[in-house]
Amino acid sequence: MRKERGWSQDQLSKKLGVSRQTVISIEKGHFDPLLPLAFHLADVFDSTIKDIFQP
Repeated sequence: MRKERGWSQDQLSKKLGVSRQTVISIEKGHFDPLLPLAFHLADVFDSTIKDIFQP
């Protein structure tokens, strides 16, 4: 979703208020964010948590 919008990992990290390393870890599936960050991600992408994360 980030790439579809043409955003760099750094740009997304700034929008979320997290480190670039956190964005990298989420994208690689090494880190599942806590609910507040997951909701913020959904807001940034104008989407739902369910659309972003799959069990």
